[in-house]
Amino acid sequence: MTGSMYASVAGLKAHMQKLTVIGNNVANVNTQGYKKQRTVFRDSVYSMYSAGSNGSTSVGGMNPSQLGYGSMVGSIDLNMSSSSYNPGNPTDCALVGDGFFLVGTKDTANSTNPQDYANFSADSLKALNLTRVGDFKIGPDNYLVDSKGNVVYGFITTSETETYIGADGKTKTRQKVSDQLVPIRLPRWEKKVETVNGEEKISYIIHYARTDIGADGKPVTDKTGPANKLVDDKPIYNDQGNTGGATNPDATDVNAEYEFAQLSSISIDSKTGAITGISKADDQPITIGYLAIGSVANPNGVTHIGNSYYKCQEGAGALSISMLGGVHKDLGISQVNGSMAPKGQGGGTGGADAEPDYTPGTDIVGTGSTEMMVGFLEAPNVDLAEEISELITTQRGYQANTRIITVTDSMLEELVNMKR
Repeated sequence: MTGSMYASVAGLKAHMQKLTVIGNNVANVNTQGYKKQRTVFRDSVYSMYSAGSNGSTSVGGMNPSQLGYGSMVGSIDLNMSSSSYNPGNPTDCALVGDGFFLVGTKDTANSTNPQDYANFSADSLKALNLTRVGDFKIGPDNYLVDSKGNVVYGFITTSETETYIGADGKTKTRQKVSDQLVPIRLPRWEKKVETVNGEEKISYIIHYARTDIGADGKPVTDKTGPANKLVDDKPIYNDQGNTGGATNPDATDVNAEYEFAQLSSISIDSKTGAITGISKADDQPITIGYLAIGSVANPNGVTHIGNSYYKCQEGAGALSISMLGGVHKDLGISQVNGSMAPKGQGGGTGGADAEPDYTPGTDIVGTGSTEMMVGFLEAPNVDLAEEISELITTQRGYQANTRIITVTDSMLEELVNMKR
Protein backbone atom coordinates (compact mmCIF):
# COMPACT_ATOMS: atom_id res chain seq x y z
CA MET A 1 0.00 0.00 0.00
CA THR A 2 1.41 3.39 -0.95
CA GLY A 3 2.20 6.24 1.45
CA SER A 4 -0.75 8.28 0.21
CA MET A 5 -3.09 5.53 1.39
CA TYR A 6 -1.59 5.57 4.89
CA ALA A 7 -1.73 9.38 4.99
CA SER A 8 -5.39 9.46 3.97
CA VAL A 9 -6.39 6.82 6.51
CA ALA A 10 -4.72 8.91 9.23
CA GLY A 11 -6.57 11.97 7.92
CA LEU A 12 -9.89 10.11 8.05
CA LYS A 13 -9.31 9.14 11.69
CA ALA A 14 -8.37 12.69 12.66
CA HIS A 15 -11.40 14.22 10.94
CA MET A 16 -13.71 11.64 12.51
CA GLN A 17 -12.40 12.57 15.96
CA LYS A 18 -12.97 16.25 15.19
CA LEU A 19 -16.49 15.41 14.04
CA THR A 20 -17.11 13.77 17.43
CA VAL A 21 -15.99 16.95 19.20
CA ILE A 22 -18.26 19.10 17.02
CA GLY A 23 -21.17 16.74 17.62
CA ASN A 24 -20.63 16.99 21.38
CA ASN A 25 -20.59 20.79 21.20
CA VAL A 26 -23.82 20.87 19.20
CA ALA A 27 -25.45 18.35 21.54
CA ASN A 28 -24.73 20.72 24.46
CA VAL A 29 -25.92 23.89 22.75
CA ASN A 30 -28.53 24.30 25.53
CA THR A 31 -26.56 22.79 28.44
CA GLN A 32 -26.16 25.34 31.25
CA GLY A 33 -22.55 26.24 31.93
CA TYR A 34 -21.17 24.04 29.13
CA LYS A 35 -17.77 25.03 27.75
CA LYS A 36 -17.09 24.18 24.12
CA GLN A 37 -14.13 22.14 22.93
CA ARG A 38 -11.78 22.77 20.02
CA THR A 39 -9.82 20.19 18.03
CA VAL A 40 -6.29 21.09 16.97
CA PHE A 41 -4.63 18.98 14.26
CA ARG A 42 -0.91 18.26 14.04
CA ASP A 43 1.00 16.75 11.14
CA SER A 44 2.10 13.20 11.76
CA VAL A 45 5.01 10.88 10.89
CA TYR A 46 7.62 11.80 8.28
CA SER A 47 10.19 9.73 6.39
CA MET A 48 13.40 11.27 5.02
CA TYR A 49 13.55 11.18 1.21
CA SER A 50 16.81 13.12 1.07
CA ALA A 51 18.72 14.96 3.74
CA GLY A 52 19.53 18.65 3.66
CA SER A 53 22.99 20.16 3.51
CA ASN A 54 24.77 23.41 4.16
CA GLY A 55 26.04 25.54 1.31
CA SER A 56 29.73 25.69 0.40
CA THR A 57 31.99 28.11 -1.49
CA SER A 58 31.04 26.49 -4.78
CA VAL A 59 27.44 25.20 -4.37
CA GLY A 60 24.37 26.31 -2.54
CA GLY A 61 22.67 24.50 0.30
CA MET A 62 19.85 21.99 -0.14
CA ASN A 63 16.67 21.65 1.89
CA PRO A 64 15.70 18.23 3.28
CA SER A 65 13.01 16.31 1.40
CA GLN A 66 10.50 14.54 3.62
CA LEU A 67 7.41 12.48 2.94
CA GLY A 68 4.50 12.98 5.35
CA TYR A 69 2.13 10.26 6.44
CA GLY A 70 -1.03 12.11 7.44
CA SER A 71 -2.35 14.12 10.36
CA MET A 72 -3.34 13.46 13.94
CA VAL A 73 -5.29 15.15 16.74
CA GLY A 74 -2.75 17.26 18.60
CA SER A 75 -5.09 18.42 21.35
CA ILE A 76 -8.73 18.87 22.30
CA ASP A 77 -8.89 22.14 24.21
CA LEU A 78 -11.53 23.62 26.51
CA ASN A 79 -12.66 27.18 25.98
CA MET A 80 -13.61 28.45 29.43
CA SER A 81 -14.68 31.91 28.31
CA SER A 82 -18.11 33.15 29.41
CA SER A 83 -20.95 33.74 27.02
CA SER A 84 -24.39 34.91 28.14
CA TYR A 85 -26.61 34.32 31.17
CA ASN A 86 -30.15 33.02 31.43
CA PRO A 87 -32.67 33.99 34.14
CA GLY A 88 -33.27 31.28 36.73
CA ASN A 89 -34.47 30.67 40.28
CA PRO A 90 -33.82 33.19 43.10
CA THR A 91 -30.96 31.09 44.52
CA ASP A 92 -29.29 30.34 41.18
CA CYS A 93 -25.79 31.81 40.88
CA ALA A 94 -23.59 32.54 37.88
CA LEU A 95 -19.96 33.66 37.98
CA VAL A 96 -18.83 36.48 35.72
CA GLY A 97 -15.14 36.02 35.02
CA ASP A 98 -12.78 33.25 36.09
CA GLY A 99 -13.53 30.98 39.01
CA PHE A 100 -15.60 27.96 40.03
CA PHE A 101 -18.03 26.95 42.73
CA LEU A 102 -16.75 24.15 44.96
CA VAL A 103 -18.94 21.09 45.43
CA GLY A 104 -18.57 17.49 46.53
CA THR A 105 -20.04 14.89 48.83
CA LYS A 106 -20.19 15.31 52.60
CA ASP A 107 -17.33 12.83 52.88
CA THR A 108 -15.10 14.89 50.60
CA ALA A 109 -14.32 17.06 53.63
CA ASN A 110 -12.36 14.11 55.06
CA SER A 111 -9.87 14.54 52.21
CA THR A 112 -9.41 18.22 53.06
CA ASN A 113 -9.07 17.66 56.81
CA PRO A 114 -6.07 19.71 58.07
CA GLN A 115 -5.86 17.54 61.21
CA ASP A 116 -4.76 14.59 59.07
CA TYR A 117 -1.14 15.63 59.45
CA ALA A 118 0.34 12.72 57.51
CA ASN A 119 -1.73 13.28 54.35
CA PHE A 120 -2.96 16.88 54.35
CA SER A 121 -1.45 19.44 51.99
CA ALA A 122 -2.65 22.36 49.91
CA ASP A 123 -3.34 19.87 47.10
CA SER A 124 -5.85 18.09 49.37
CA LEU A 125 -8.37 20.76 48.41
CA LYS A 126 -8.25 19.40 44.86
CA ALA A 127 -10.48 16.54 46.03
CA LEU A 128 -13.40 18.95 45.57
CA ASN A 129 -15.17 19.24 42.23
CA LEU A 130 -15.35 22.51 40.33
CA THR A 131 -18.45 23.74 38.53
CA ARG A 132 -19.75 26.86 36.80
CA VAL A 133 -23.40 25.82 37.25
CA GLY A 134 -24.75 27.40 40.43
CA ASP A 135 -28.21 25.81 40.55
CA PHE A 136 -28.34 25.87 44.36
CA LYS A 137 -31.11 25.15 46.83
CA ILE A 138 -31.54 23.91 50.40
CA GLY A 139 -31.92 20.13 50.19
CA PRO A 140 -34.18 17.91 52.29
CA ASP A 141 -31.29 17.26 54.72
CA ASN A 142 -30.88 21.04 55.24
CA TYR A 143 -27.60 21.30 53.32
CA LEU A 144 -27.02 23.69 50.44
CA VAL A 145 -26.88 21.44 47.36
CA ASP A 146 -26.89 21.66 43.58
CA SER A 147 -29.33 19.88 41.27
CA LYS A 148 -27.22 16.68 41.36
CA GLY A 149 -27.36 16.54 45.16
CA ASN A 150 -23.72 17.51 45.72
CA VAL A 151 -23.21 19.71 48.77
CA VAL A 152 -21.82 23.19 48.25
CA TYR A 153 -18.65 24.11 50.14
CA GLY A 154 -17.99 27.40 51.86
CA PHE A 155 -17.54 29.01 55.27
CA ILE A 156 -20.30 28.73 57.87
CA THR A 157 -21.26 30.86 60.85
CA THR A 158 -20.01 29.67 64.25
CA SER A 159 -21.16 30.03 67.85
CA GLU A 160 -18.47 32.63 68.60
CA THR A 161 -19.27 36.33 68.50
CA GLU A 162 -17.06 39.26 67.60
CA THR A 163 -17.35 43.03 67.50
CA TYR A 164 -16.91 45.07 64.35
CA ILE A 165 -17.38 48.62 63.09
CA GLY A 166 -20.50 48.94 60.95
CA ALA A 167 -21.01 51.18 57.95
CA ASP A 168 -22.51 53.79 60.25
CA GLY A 169 -19.28 53.89 62.28
CA LYS A 170 -20.84 52.23 65.34
CA THR A 171 -19.51 49.16 67.12
CA LYS A 172 -21.70 46.11 66.54
CA THR A 173 -21.70 42.42 67.40
CA ARG A 174 -22.02 39.51 64.99
CA GLN A 175 -21.44 35.77 64.81
CA LYS A 176 -17.94 34.79 63.75
CA VAL A 177 -17.41 32.86 60.50
CA SER A 178 -15.22 29.76 60.49
CA ASP A 179 -12.16 29.52 58.26
CA GLN A 180 -12.80 25.80 57.72
CA LEU A 181 -13.92 24.89 54.20
CA VAL A 182 -16.96 22.68 54.89
CA PRO A 183 -20.41 21.84 53.46
CA ILE A 184 -22.82 24.70 54.02
CA ARG A 185 -25.87 23.79 56.10
CA LEU A 186 -28.55 25.48 58.16
CA PRO A 187 -27.94 26.18 61.86
CA ARG A 188 -30.06 24.45 64.49
CA TRP A 189 -32.42 26.01 66.98
CA GLU A 190 -33.60 25.17 70.48
CA LYS A 191 -37.27 25.51 71.35
CA LYS A 192 -37.90 27.29 74.66
CA VAL A 193 -41.33 27.16 76.31
CA GLU A 194 -41.95 29.66 79.12
CA THR A 195 -45.03 30.68 81.07
CA VAL A 196 -45.44 34.46 81.27
CA ASN A 197 -48.45 35.89 83.15
CA GLY A 198 -50.16 32.55 82.90
CA GLU A 199 -49.65 32.32 79.15
CA GLU A 200 -47.35 29.93 77.39
CA LYS A 201 -44.67 31.70 75.38
CA ILE A 202 -42.55 29.88 72.78
CA SER A 203 -39.16 31.19 71.64
CA TYR A 204 -36.26 29.76 69.69
CA ILE A 205 -32.53 30.03 70.36
CA ILE A 206 -30.26 29.67 67.34
CA HIS A 207 -27.35 27.22 67.77
CA TYR A 208 -24.64 27.83 65.19
CA ALA A 209 -21.77 25.44 64.49
CA ARG A 210 -19.70 24.91 67.63
CA THR A 211 -16.02 25.76 67.74
CA ASP A 212 -13.08 24.34 69.73
CA ILE A 213 -14.32 23.48 73.21
CA GLY A 214 -11.97 23.42 76.18
CA ALA A 215 -12.17 21.52 79.46
CA ASP A 216 -14.24 24.33 80.93
CA GLY A 217 -16.84 23.91 78.17
CA LYS A 218 -15.98 27.27 76.62
CA PRO A 219 -14.54 27.97 73.14
CA VAL A 220 -10.75 27.81 73.12
CA THR A 221 -9.05 31.05 72.11
CA ASP A 222 -5.41 30.51 71.14
CA LYS A 223 -3.26 33.53 70.39
CA THR A 224 -1.04 31.62 67.95
CA GLY A 225 -3.74 30.84 65.45
CA PRO A 226 -7.41 31.30 64.54
CA ALA A 227 -9.91 30.16 67.15
CA ASN A 228 -12.80 29.39 64.84
CA LYS A 229 -12.19 25.69 64.16
CA LEU A 230 -15.36 23.63 63.93
CA VAL A 231 -16.18 20.64 66.10
CA ASP A 232 -19.65 19.77 64.90
CA ASP A 233 -19.25 19.86 61.14
CA LYS A 234 -16.66 18.49 58.79
CA PRO A 235 -13.73 18.44 59.28
CA ILE A 236 -14.77 16.67 62.50
CA TYR A 237 -12.66 17.20 65.62
CA ASN A 238 -13.00 16.14 69.21
CA ASP A 239 -12.19 18.55 72.02
CA GLN A 240 -8.43 17.91 71.61
CA GLY A 241 -8.40 18.68 67.92
CA ASN A 242 -8.01 15.08 66.74
CA THR A 243 -9.92 13.58 63.86
CA GLY A 244 -13.31 12.40 64.97
CA GLY A 245 -13.36 9.49 62.53
CA ALA A 246 -17.09 9.66 61.77
CA THR A 247 -18.28 9.71 58.18
CA ASN A 248 -21.59 11.40 58.90
CA PRO A 249 -21.05 15.07 59.81
CA ASP A 250 -24.20 15.04 61.93
CA ALA A 251 -23.04 12.00 63.91
CA THR A 252 -20.75 14.16 66.10
CA ASP A 253 -22.82 17.33 65.97
CA VAL A 254 -22.93 18.60 69.54
CA ASN A 255 -26.16 20.40 68.66
CA ALA A 256 -27.77 17.30 67.10
CA GLU A 257 -30.38 17.18 69.86
CA TYR A 258 -31.99 20.26 68.32
CA GLU A 259 -33.79 20.37 65.01
CA PHE A 260 -32.61 22.44 62.09
CA ALA A 261 -33.81 26.03 62.08
CA GLN A 262 -36.80 26.75 59.87
CA LEU A 263 -36.34 29.66 57.51
CA SER A 264 -39.05 31.33 55.47
CA SER A 265 -36.73 32.33 52.65
CA ILE A 266 -33.12 32.00 51.52
CA SER A 267 -31.18 34.68 49.65
CA ILE A 268 -27.61 34.93 48.39
CA ASP A 269 -25.78 38.25 48.22
CA SER A 270 -24.21 38.82 44.81
CA LYS A 271 -21.43 41.03 46.22
CA THR A 272 -20.13 38.85 49.05
CA GLY A 273 -21.68 35.40 48.54
CA ALA A 274 -23.35 35.63 51.97
CA ILE A 275 -26.24 33.18 52.38
CA THR A 276 -29.00 34.62 54.54
CA GLY A 277 -32.32 33.27 55.71
CA ILE A 278 -35.29 34.75 57.54
CA SER A 279 -36.24 32.91 60.73
CA LYS A 280 -39.85 31.77 60.86
CA ALA A 281 -39.85 32.31 64.62
CA ASP A 282 -39.14 36.03 64.77
CA ASP A 283 -38.58 37.15 61.15
CA GLN A 284 -34.96 37.99 61.97
CA PRO A 285 -32.22 37.56 59.34
CA ILE A 286 -29.76 34.72 59.98
CA THR A 287 -26.43 34.54 58.14
CA ILE A 288 -25.84 30.87 57.37
CA GLY A 289 -22.43 31.21 55.73
CA TYR A 290 -20.51 32.36 52.68
CA LEU A 291 -19.84 30.74 49.32
CA ALA A 292 -16.24 29.82 48.53
CA ILE A 293 -14.82 30.40 45.06
CA GLY A 294 -12.05 28.24 43.60
CA SER A 295 -9.57 29.65 41.09
CA VAL A 296 -6.94 27.77 39.11
CA ALA A 297 -3.78 28.97 37.41
CA ASN A 298 -4.90 27.69 34.01
CA PRO A 299 -8.73 27.59 33.67
CA ASN A 300 -8.53 25.99 30.21
CA GLY A 301 -6.49 23.14 31.70
CA VAL A 302 -9.11 21.72 34.07
CA THR A 303 -10.17 18.11 33.51
CA HIS A 304 -13.79 17.54 32.49
CA ILE A 305 -15.37 14.68 34.46
CA GLY A 306 -18.94 15.04 33.16
CA ASN A 307 -22.19 16.47 34.55
CA SER A 308 -20.71 19.98 34.25
CA TYR A 309 -18.02 19.16 36.82
CA TYR A 310 -14.28 19.61 36.51
CA LYS A 311 -11.20 18.56 38.45
CA CYS A 312 -8.14 20.67 39.18
CA GLN A 313 -5.39 18.30 38.09
CA GLU A 314 -1.87 18.75 36.72
CA GLY A 315 -2.89 20.74 33.64
CA ALA A 316 -4.78 23.35 35.69
CA GLY A 317 -1.99 24.20 38.13
CA ALA A 318 -2.58 25.29 41.70
CA LEU A 319 -6.05 25.67 43.23
CA SER A 320 -6.61 28.79 45.32
CA ILE A 321 -9.61 29.68 47.47
CA SER A 322 -11.20 33.10 47.56
CA MET A 323 -14.34 34.89 48.72
CA LEU A 324 -16.34 37.35 46.66
CA GLY A 325 -15.77 41.05 47.07
CA GLY A 326 -12.81 40.53 49.40
CA VAL A 327 -15.26 39.91 52.26
CA HIS A 328 -12.70 37.64 53.97
CA LYS A 329 -10.84 40.78 55.05
CA ASP A 330 -13.93 42.14 56.79
CA LEU A 331 -14.51 38.74 58.42
CA GLY A 332 -10.91 38.46 59.62
CA ILE A 333 -10.20 35.30 57.62
CA SER A 334 -6.80 35.15 55.96
CA GLN A 335 -6.27 31.41 55.52
CA VAL A 336 -8.32 28.30 54.78
CA ASN A 337 -8.04 25.20 56.98
CA GLY A 338 -5.25 26.33 59.27
CA SER A 339 -4.98 23.89 62.18
CA MET A 340 -3.79 23.53 65.73
CA ALA A 341 -1.96 20.25 66.27
CA PRO A 342 -2.48 18.54 69.65
CA LYS A 343 0.42 18.70 72.07
CA GLY A 344 3.35 16.62 70.90
CA GLN A 345 1.74 15.80 67.51
CA GLY A 346 2.50 18.87 65.44
CA GLY A 347 6.11 18.14 64.57
CA GLY A 348 7.55 20.28 67.37
CA THR A 349 10.52 19.28 69.51
CA GLY A 350 8.96 19.80 72.91
CA GLY A 351 7.35 16.38 73.22
CA ALA A 352 3.97 15.67 74.73
CA ASP A 353 4.15 18.68 77.05
CA ALA A 354 4.88 21.14 74.26
CA GLU A 355 2.48 23.88 73.31
CA PRO A 356 0.18 23.05 70.37
CA ASP A 357 1.74 23.78 66.98
CA TYR A 358 -0.16 26.00 64.56
CA THR A 359 -0.01 24.85 60.93
CA PRO A 360 -0.85 27.64 58.48
CA GLY A 361 -3.53 26.84 55.93
CA THR A 362 -3.94 27.94 52.34
CA ASP A 363 -3.97 31.71 51.91
CA ILE A 364 -7.24 33.24 50.76
CA VAL A 365 -6.69 35.35 47.67
CA GLY A 366 -8.77 38.09 46.10
CA THR A 367 -11.22 37.18 43.34
CA GLY A 368 -9.86 39.93 41.10
CA SER A 369 -12.47 40.87 38.51
CA THR A 370 -14.71 37.85 39.25
CA GLU A 371 -18.26 38.81 40.15
CA MET A 372 -21.48 36.88 40.71
CA MET A 373 -24.99 37.26 39.40
CA VAL A 374 -27.83 35.89 41.53
CA GLY A 375 -31.01 34.63 39.88
CA PHE A 376 -29.14 33.61 36.72
CA LEU A 377 -27.41 30.55 35.28
CA GLU A 378 -24.51 30.70 32.87
CA ALA A 379 -25.45 29.79 29.29
CA PRO A 380 -23.20 27.56 27.15
CA ASN A 381 -20.55 29.34 25.08
CA VAL A 382 -21.36 27.26 21.98
CA ASP A 383 -21.86 29.34 18.81
CA LEU A 384 -24.11 27.17 16.65
CA ALA A 385 -23.23 29.04 13.42
CA GLU A 386 -19.54 28.53 14.10
CA GLU A 387 -20.03 24.84 14.83
CA ILE A 388 -22.00 24.31 11.61
CA SER A 389 -19.26 26.00 9.55
CA GLU A 390 -16.67 23.80 11.28
CA LEU A 391 -18.87 20.82 10.46
CA ILE A 392 -18.89 21.72 6.77
CA THR A 393 -15.10 22.15 6.56
CA THR A 394 -14.60 18.90 8.49
CA GLN A 395 -16.93 17.09 6.13
CA ARG A 396 -15.05 18.46 3.11
CA GLY A 397 -11.74 17.42 4.64
CA TYR A 398 -13.09 13.93 5.23
CA GLN A 399 -14.36 13.73 1.64
CA ALA A 400 -10.99 14.88 0.28
CA ASN A 401 -9.21 12.14 2.21
CA THR A 402 -11.60 9.52 0.88
CA ARG A 403 -10.93 10.86 -2.61
CA ILE A 404 -7.19 10.35 -2.12
CA ILE A 405 -7.88 6.74 -1.16
CA THR A 406 -10.05 6.29 -4.27
CA VAL A 407 -7.40 7.80 -6.56
CA THR A 408 -4.64 5.72 -4.97
CA ASP A 409 -6.75 2.61 -5.43
CA SER A 410 -7.29 3.50 -9.08
CA MET A 411 -3.55 3.93 -9.63
CA LEU A 412 -2.84 0.58 -7.98
CA GLU A 413 -5.48 -1.00 -10.21
CA GLU A 414 -3.75 0.40 -13.30
CA LEU A 415 -0.46 -1.01 -12.06
CA VAL A 416 -1.97 -4.47 -11.62
CA ASN A 417 -3.62 -4.31 -15.05
CA MET A 418 -0.25 -3.68 -16.73
CA LYS A 419 0.54 -7.37 -16.13
CA ARG A 420 -2.51 -8.53 -18.07
